[in-house]
Amino acid sequence: MNTLLITGTDTEAGKTVVTTALAAYWQKYYPQRSLGIMKPIQSGLGDRELYQTLFNLEQSPEEITPLYFQAPLAPPIAAAKENRQVDLAVVWRTLLALQKQRDFVLVESLGGLGSPITDESTVADLAGEWRLQTILVVPVRLGAIASAVANVALARQTKINLRGIILNCTQPRTEAEIADLTPPDLIQSLTNIPVLGCVPYLENPRDLAKLAEVAAALDWEIYCRE
Repeated sequence: MNTLLITGTDTEAGKTVVTTALAAYWQKYYPQRSLGIMKPIQSGLGDRELYQTLFNLEQSPEEITPLYFQAPLAPPIAAAKENRQVDLAVVWRTLLALQKQRDFVLVESLGGLGSPITDESTVADLAGEWRLQTILVVPVRLGAIASAVANVALARQTKINLRGIILNCTQPRTEAEIADLTPPDLIQSLTNIPVLGCVPYLENPRDLAKLAEVAAALDWEIYCRE
């Protein structure tokens, strides 16, 4: 396992908290092995700045986010406002270099699998073409089951190497609510994709010790090991 893509069903699914949890876990349990984090495209302030604050990655801003746009909009729209193009070749070259330099690379996608990257392609297209092992983050809320099924169908259509689903509580949830809104057995039965666990709501999503503890409770390494 060298590279793992964290994507979601949609915006605000919880990709960032899952990515930071896995990064915190890696640095705690594999301190001698180097970690890289990439947010291939970012529109507006957000994840790149968070990763720079939380982790000592020894990466330049451009190595974390090869393409950066000012407006917090979909990349093709944000790029057009700056009279620029979404140059995926730059992203690809940066990822290849990072893969050679680091033992493990976490890649957090923008938006959801169906989010546009260019006028002709989506996150799903990119994940499939680049053959990255992928985890799908599904937020615990009403409609999550249908969203999970639809996104897994899209993943299969674009030939994504989808290794598992992680449920994420974007707000406080009881165990009963989690079971009612995102029953793991039903989601696994409908998608034929393993549910690797559930991330609880975190009051402080910057607590690295808690993030590592949360990631340790997930089965992600079992299913993502090549």
